[in-house]
Order: sequence, then C-alpha cells, then structure tokens
Amino acid sequence: MKWLADENFDNDIIRGIWRRLSGFDLIRVQDVPDISGSGGSEMLALATANGRALLTHDVSTMIPAMHE
Repeated sequence: MKWLADENFDNDIIRGIWRRLSGFDLIRVQDVPDISGSGGSEMLALATANGRALLTHDVSTMIPAMHE
C-alpha cells in the first residue's frame, strides 16, 4: 500500500511510522512542490493518479473536495 499524507496530518505519527517501518511508502504533500499548499481536489488527484491512499485529519476540506 502506498500513502500520501496531507499537510495537516500529524508529523509525529509519520516519524513514528518511519522509525518502525523503514520501507513504509509514504509521501508528505509538503514535500511535493507541485501540490504543496494546494487544495483538497489537487491532493486527491495526485493520490488517485499514483495509486496512493490519502491520510488526513482535515475532514472539513476533504469531504467537499471529494464532490468536486
């Protein structure tokens, strides 16, 4: 499984996962210049195009983005 974490996802969780699972395939949105700071629909498009599940704590943004 491949993952994309949005800018609101808790970085403490990400660091903990990376410490325990060195091969965990996770990309942070803030590390992708093309979409860093962008809206939910751009993040969903990137995740979909690359076969990644999106991790977020930001339900208020992501639910409307799913309907665009």
